[in-house]
Amino acid sequence: MKSFLLIAVLLIISFASCMKKDQGCATVKPQDEEKQILAYASANGITAVKHTSGLYYEIMDPGSWTSPLANSKVTVDYTGTLLNGNTFDQNSSYTQTLNQLIEGWQIGIPLIKKGGRIKLIIPSSLAYGCNGAGAAIPGNSVLYFDILLNDVK
Repeated sequence: MKSFLLIAVLLIISFASCMKKDQGCATVKPQDEEKQILAYASANGITAVKHTSGLYYEIMDPGSWTSPLANSKVTVDYTGTLLNGNTFDQNSSYTQTLNQLIEGWQIGIPLIKKGGRIKLIIPSSLAYGCNGAGAAIPGNSVLYFDILLNDVK
């Protein structure tokens, strides 16, 4: 009986501590970041189009061949930066299934076809939300990506 009570108390404490981690984290709505996104686009010469999701994009080259579907494997070259200009990631020939990427990529990449290039300004809620991603991407960060879609399988 004592073992059961001890396990029950430990489970309750574990559950409660997990809930406390989320209390300080509030996701920002895309419309609340729109002014910041538009200022960045203007300052960087990006003629951005607003998607219904809140994502902003500029198609530099629409590409040809095929557009990716959710279960397509995409191979891309990309550079990712914060709106303050700090590059947090850069990769060549990165391959992943589209539906395993951040939501902003899942929305933006299918707007082009193989060989196409797109610029994405992604609201934090369509990226890493209020949690961020490691030390490089703070919580509630709007992200900018320049993406070249090399291949779709």
